[in-house]
Amino acid sequence: MGFFSRELQNVIEWTDAKPDRLFWKWNNDEIKKDSVLIIKPGQDAIFMYNGIVEGVFEDEGRYEIQSDIIPFLSTLKSWRFGFTTPLRAEVLFINTKIIQSKWGTKSPINLRAPGLPGGMPIRCFGTFEFRIDDHDALIDQLAGVRNSYGAHEVHDFIITRLNPLLMSWISKEGRDMFNLQADALNIGEGIRTELDMKMRRLGIAITAFNIENFSYPEEVMQMQKKVAGQSMVGDINKYTQVSMADSLGKGGSGANLASDMAGMQMGMMMGQQMAQNVQNQSSNENTSANAPSNSKIPNFCPNCGAKTNNTHFCGNCGHKLI
Repeated sequence: MGFFSRELQNVIEWTDAKPDRLFWKWNNDEIKKDSVLIIKPGQDAIFMYNGIVEGVFEDEGRYEIQSDIIPFLSTLKSWRFGFTTPLRAEVLFINTKIIQSKWGTKSPINLRAPGLPGGMPIRCFGTFEFRIDDHDALIDQLAGVRNSYGAHEVHDFIITRLNPLLMSWISKEGRDMFNLQADALNIGEGIRTELDMKMRRLGIAITAFNIENFSYPEEVMQMQKKVAGQSMVGDINKYTQVSMADSLGKGGSGANLASDMAGMQMGMMMGQQMAQNVQNQSSNENTSANAPSNSKIPNFCPNCGAKTNNTHFCGNCGHKLI
């Protein structure tokens, strides 16, 4: 950083080659009266002297120090009175663009699931976006002690805090453990809000947090497909027995069988839920169509005394029995 040829010795500009920097500090050369400041698109320049902000320049372009910059500086009197001596002031360049970064779970998140002591392991991935929002907080927390700060450092900060946030917001917003994608928008917004509160202390705003996909163990996905199909035709318990026999018949080892059983148990939860819904709907229809009568038919007609033979009307006199 800060290596200039003699011809460009008095040019003040961002020369850091890494495009994902959030800020970069120019502080290796003296600022003289013939110096030129160059601000590129997506940048701000902040003049600092002895840790104090002298001026903030936000419009892109080329500026002459003596004619364009000095009138806006606050306390550097030696600058305004002819530059009798060069100054070693600092210029902090700020990246004002929104930066997007990808994220993914380093290890599976184990969600609570009935019948699974270890929980249901899932992974997920997506993107998040951020930008510098507060110059003062950035200078106070980061730029005061560092010469640069990169997007990868924001990424690492967020990744280390991601799994607990995912577990918390999945528990709050996830209505169906096997269809979390339907609630991805609400889960992502909750995580964005918490991360934004943490990062704003550093002057950085989290503007978006998107969950692109939730992924389940492969055996669970396969069992889900099998159980979903089986649940449409009936006996889940029979399917379990047949699947176990099929695994043993193919020479499955104890370890494979245990893995299959774990996947089957997770898949069974989905199938049983679907089957229960179908059964409840059918039961409700049958109940409404064949509702039993609360009235009991008498053995003998109360009008004529003839035997009723369990009919609604007396066969001898026609009297209505119920």
